[in-house]
Amino acid sequence: MRIAFDAKRAFANRRGLGNYSRDVIRLVEQFAPQNEYVLFGSPSDSYEPGAARVVAPKGLWRCFPSLWRTCGCLNSLDGIDIYHGLSGELPFGIHRKEVKTVVTVHDAIFMRYPELYSATYRWLFARKVQYACDHADLIIAISEQTKRDIIEFFHADERKIHVVYQGCNNRFREPVSEARLAAVRKQYRLPEQFILSVGAIEPRKNLKNLIEAMSMAHIGLPLVAVGDKSKHAEQMASLAQERKVDLRYIHALPFEDLPAVYKAASVFCYPSIFEGFGIPILEAMCIGTPVLTSTGSCFAETGGDAALYADPLDPEEIGSQLARILGDETLRESMVAKGYQQAERFTDEQVANNLLKIYTL
Repeated sequence: MRIAFDAKRAFANRRGLGNYSRDVIRLVEQFAPQNEYVLFGSPSDSYEPGAARVVAPKGLWRCFPSLWRTCGCLNSLDGIDIYHGLSGELPFGIHRKEVKTVVTVHDAIFMRYPELYSATYRWLFARKVQYACDHADLIIAISEQTKRDIIEFFHADERKIHVVYQGCNNRFREPVSEARLAAVRKQYRLPEQFILSVGAIEPRKNLKNLIEAMSMAHIGLPLVAVGDKSKHAEQMASLAQERKVDLRYIHALPFEDLPAVYKAASVFCYPSIFEGFGIPILEAMCIGTPVLTSTGSCFAETGGDAALYADPLDPEEIGSQLARILGDETLRESMVAKGYQQAERFTDEQVANNLLKIYTL
């Protein structure tokens, strides 16, 4: 088969959607090398796609890469058997082409929590996801929660939807040596014990209630937050100062250092309001760090019985659960062991097999 991917985010996005795109491409190349893979997008120096062929905008389209991706790339689909939109989108008009279409929908957060997004963003992405749900031959939802959401908000045909869980980069499954751990601690001035938060520093990720929780529970450990600079990050720094929480940021952390930062943490806390899957939960479990995350949404699908949970809107409950983990070594050891077991549900082989089955339906 000749399978094409919308590779915009594989080339340009260093966060969740980009990681998902790169992992899908890596997995199909590794587990089904007999197929030919084609990446539609503008190449970047930060990503080498391996054996896949790249189809990039040419001529005047190079001045309008977003428009090319939206509809101009249709003229390059000759000979393609399957086109897979990796981030909730398909080129407008592709339903008139003789090509099988698959789309991955990650979440409908912008519909469930519209106040977190601009009106322009909501209108644009609602239109894109609606078109994809209406016209895709098959839809991949990254969790049961996402499946429910795209049925609710986009009235997608349930018969077309298949849940295929994500994995995470295998680097998080590799042991972190003591020497590597010591070097990363020194480089980023990490304390011996700390609470870790990883993700975009924005209201939905709920750093605010984590700070409030640590203050209310009198947890004196530093809170290390990994994420890009933002106005919200500045606001959270001010709040932490008011609440006497020792908040320390690591901005622009190189990916290769992230596993060691997870490993160095006493607890990974992910009190997000809502997610499509929650890859950082899996990353922490793979590396052997206890996880406290949120009730509701998709979190129990990812964390299983390995994580502890708290209402993300209740700082008192977050603080109580955090204190419980920190104060019970036996519990921590049990959470780590269960985390390794839970992570085996999301290995490369499992994810690749489930994904490749979709292409043959």
